This record gives sequence, structure tokens and C-alpha cells, in this order.
Amino acid sequence: MERKKKKKNPDTGFSDFEAATVRQYNRLVKNMAPRDLERYEEQKYKYGDAFYGGPHVIIHGLHEDRKDAVDNMVKDLEDQIAKREKYSRRRTHNDDADIDYINERNAKFNKKLDRFYGEHTAEIKQNLERGTAV
Repeated sequence: MERKKKKKNPDTGFSDFEAATVRQYNRLVKNMAPRDLERYEEQKYKYGDAFYGGPHVIIHGLHEDRKDAVDNMVKDLEDQIAKREKYSRRRTHNDDADIDYINERNAKFNKKLDRFYGEHTAEIKQNLERGTAV
């Protein structure tokens, strides 16, 4: 049943930040190479109690990262940055709109105010423009 639902609508879009984090985590884990269990057991034996760490264990300097693992991480981060840049788009400027701002930050603030209080202040704005404000 759930499999059919996923096939029908695979992209549920943004619902909340927790769901977005889970989606990104699953996507990143899916792209990771499978774990080398022999190497894992070897490191576990080599480091002993320091392998898992703890409140009284100093891990710094015990582990040295492999060059290919660092390169893989850098490539993955660069891919994430490129993907993020691809989705950000520049909003087009509307020349016909009223200019009620002094800079870009003020324009965003005014849009936010209008979104929340626009319906309540529309009549006052019209009266000010006509010159019939009380």
C-alpha cells in the first residue's frame, strides 16, 4: 500500500524542516559507498576502548583519514553547493510596482508587512493616496 503511494507521488515537497533533514540524510546515505566491515573490525581491535569514545577518552590524533575518503567528502560537498546554487533564482524586478522602500532589505520587510497586514491597511493606503485621510 505504502509502495503504491510513493510511486504515485514520489516528491511530497516541503512539509517541515525535520522532514527535509530526513530526506537529505537519506539521499546522502544512499550515495555513500558500502562500509568495509573488515577494516571496521580491524580499527575496532586496534583502538580498543577509544574506538567508541567516551567522557574520559582522548581520541585526537589516533585516527588518520584516508585521502580518497577526504576527496570523496570534498566532492560531495561541492555537489551539494552546486545543487543549492542551481535552485536559487533571482527574482525579477517589477517596474510597475509602487516604490515604497529605500533599499532591498527594506523592500523585503515591506513585503512581509504587506503579507500580514495588507488587508487591514488597504483602505488607509487608498485614503492617503486620494488625499481624503482623516
